[in-house]
Amino acid sequence: MSTMDIKASVQHQFGQVAANYSTSAVHAKGRDLEEMLRAVPLTGQERVLDAGCGTGHTALAFAPQVAQVIAIDLTQGMLDQGKQLASDRGLTNVVFRRGDVEKLPFAAGHFDIIVSRYSAHHWPHPDAALQEFQRVLQPGGYVILDDIISFDDFMCDTYLQAVEVLRDPSHVRDHTAAQWIGMLEAAGFVDAQVIYRGGVWIDFASWIQRMATPEANAAMIRTLLDGAPQEVKSALQVEANHNFTFAGAVIRARKP
Repeated sequence: MSTMDIKASVQHQFGQVAANYSTSAVHAKGRDLEEMLRAVPLTGQERVLDAGCGTGHTALAFAPQVAQVIAIDLTQGMLDQGKQLASDRGLTNVVFRRGDVEKLPFAAGHFDIIVSRYSAHHWPHPDAALQEFQRVLQPGGYVILDDIISFDDFMCDTYLQAVEVLRDPSHVRDHTAAQWIGMLEAAGFVDAQVIYRGGVWIDFASWIQRMATPEANAAMIRTLLDGAPQEVKSALQVEANHNFTFAGAVIRARKP
């Protein structure tokens, strides 16, 4: 699949389910989001970019504590949901606009902080996105990246990626924390480190419904989980009703 096909798949997939993500409890709150807000001391003067904002839950969490948040996403439907949420909360310092994390429409040094939550596993070329983050950040600025992370164990990694792509064909890859740190360092960031690790509990029924996953694919995921080796079931904490737990991490890095 070409890069353009992947990005078109993201827009198609999320365009039809945007309203589901607007009300998703997994995306609207969580300990990981709280840790993102605590990752860097905020003065109230910061300009923040939310890269791959979805329906804007992260942007809206940062908005009351900073000067401005610009939230970008490929999918207009997601942006429209975010605008409505901002309006409902009376937040006027959030700007939603279409944009590609791999080709940011901003001048060098425009932002103090870049945040991204549950988006990076859709990026075809994360190294290109991180190079763009390096370009548009002020010296001394921070990246705070929050995503599902994969396993060093190859078997667990294989099952995780299979489950993800069956549920969502626009999925590219869940990287390990070490891979993210390596990519951040290769892009010129320093002090890259995991500042929080936690599980993301998944209610299987709502997880499938939120993405409008075809029943045939959902059945294949259930079959995979049922037949998975014990090490995979343990890593994903698979329950009898197919609920399970992703591993997640918040990673912070600084531009020199």
